[in-house]
Amino acid sequence: MAGSATDYLENKLLGHALGVASYTMPTTLYVALFTGSALTNLEQNVLTDEVTGTGYARTAVTFTAPTGGSTSNSATVTFPAAGADFGTITAIAVTDQLTGGNALFAGSLAASKIIQTGDVFQINAGNLTITLA
Repeated sequence: MAGSATDYLENKLLGHALGVASYTMPTTLYVALFTGSALTNLEQNVLTDEVTGTGYARTAVTFTAPTGGSTSNSATVTFPAAGADFGTITAIAVTDQLTGGNALFAGSLAASKIIQTGDVFQINAGNLTITLA
């Protein structure tokens, strides 16, 4: 995933690190799937173009302890089988809520993926890497 922290998260982390406001880490993180050109909106924490349809739900994700400013998903993330066509997945986000909430990181997929009825979208362990530069 080529992407970045959202403006929302950048502001929360800056405020926390500089003693302006505290930031409470989320209890669970989720991966959300997006179609279209959602990346600019995601970076601004506007959740448009998220997949909708039978069988779609954000899926929980866990990460390894960061080292060298980088971390990856610690286990495979497997979405339920699509009950209807989801379309072409072009971007993903890590969010702080199962529904609604805030996007924390967002990025484009290296290669878009068409998800049709019955297909399963999966991110293998270690394939979702987040790096702060």
